[in-house]
Amino acid sequence: MNGKVLVAGIGNIFLGDDAFGVEVTKRLVERVLPYGVSVVDFGIRSYDLAYALMEKWDLIILVDALPRGGEPGTLYTLEPELPPQGDAPASLDAHSMNPVAVLQLVSALGGRVERLLVVGCEPATVEPDRDGDLGLSAPASAAVDEAVHVIEELIARERAHATAAQ
Repeated sequence: MNGKVLVAGIGNIFLGDDAFGVEVTKRLVERVLPYGVSVVDFGIRSYDLAYALMEKWDLIILVDALPRGGEPGTLYTLEPELPPQGDAPASLDAHSMNPVAVLQLVSALGGRVERLLVVGCEPATVEPDRDGDLGLSAPASAAVDEAVHVIEELIARERAHATAAQ
């Protein structure tokens, strides 16, 4: 492992807990991270994420709201099955983020994502606030620091595994 890691925060700040990935990346950029780790808030910029994924990364960690039916604020770490190489991309919307469509676009453009993990938080809501307030719900907000710790541990574990394999 040459150490290139991308932590990609995704989500819409106008949709409550959908901003979870954005908030986690804000917290991560304030920390001292190992050499070769890039932290980027992609928000809803799906094309920007797709082109970033065209680079050769040893590990990509997507951070997002992840509704799976658990209690709001529950954190999940998943290693999703990647779409087959060459699948036709789903249409991308410049005003939203669909990670599956982004991965399909990367594949269609000839790129390849080698290792992908998702750190997600069970949202309480992904709807606009009636009063126009921005921000995470209390459960999602409470999970941000834990997510930062999980991501740092994933990076450390991946690097230790790569070092042991050499």
